[in-house]
Amino acid sequence: MHSAEVHASAEDAVRQPHRVDAALPPAREVLRAFGASGVPVLLPGGRGLTWRAGDVVLRPAEPDEETTWKSEALSRLPESSAFTVPTPLRDDAGEWIRDGWEALRWVPGAADPTRVGDVVRAGLAFQEALAGHPEPGFIARAEHAWARADRLAWGEPDRDAALLAADPLLAALAAEYRGVDAPSQVIHADLLGNVLFAPGRPPAVIDWAPYWRPAGFSAAVAVADAVCWHAHPVERLAEDFGIGRWRQLLLRALVFRMATLHLLGRWDDADARRHAPVVHAVIALDG
Repeated sequence: MHSAEVHASAEDAVRQPHRVDAALPPAREVLRAFGASGVPVLLPGGRGLTWRAGDVVLRPAEPDEETTWKSEALSRLPESSAFTVPTPLRDDAGEWIRDGWEALRWVPGAADPTRVGDVVRAGLAFQEALAGHPEPGFIARAEHAWARADRLAWGEPDRDAALLAADPLLAALAAEYRGVDAPSQVIHADLLGNVLFAPGRPPAVIDWAPYWRPAGFSAAVAVADAVCWHAHPVERLAEDFGIGRWRQLLLRALVFRMATLHLLGRWDDADARRHAPVVHAVIALDG
């Protein structure tokens, strides 16, 4: 399993390691516990903290509740011809976390942010397989920048609400909000750089960033990322993949990504120039 480098707005670029020295590979005891063999090699992407040893990939665990919940959910997914996932591994004590590390079975492939349609279809199939899961409590309790930006994007009461009025582009997007009457479920809100392609294999969905939103929101975020950062034609914003309330989801996807950059202190004039034509194109869409 490995992930292509994506722009810093992507969630896996900045989230902090959990009880792990970021400068060091997993200790030999951790490698043995997960059945890993060979010398660990640092993989590209993955915050610069993801290591491969043989056919095992190890990375710093997120907070225990999130890692355990995701590992349990992924381990129970049925096989599918539309997507695959790296299998989470238990250690020799039957636990998902060992000394701050989690482990997954390596899967071959490389991200390709130009394959927007394939990314969206794989992501939607992955989410359909997860649709029966109730909302995990850690989503509502999260306080990192992405969680705060997500609440802002969906008009939920939040201490960051003043940001919408402070940025003209965010204000213009929010002024177009109308209701979205789609049910929420667990989604993957950072798909574009986290779907791997390999010949003869289903796309592999990795680095799950779980949120509780309508399924189509993940597709809207992927398309917004592709247009803003990977030269996906702005004219293709109207391709809705059969997803209802597509314009409304795109509006919120842009607010989500832009507000995250604001909250991380990374928004600047270059970002405003990059996003402005996309903002205006989405506002101009029908629907």
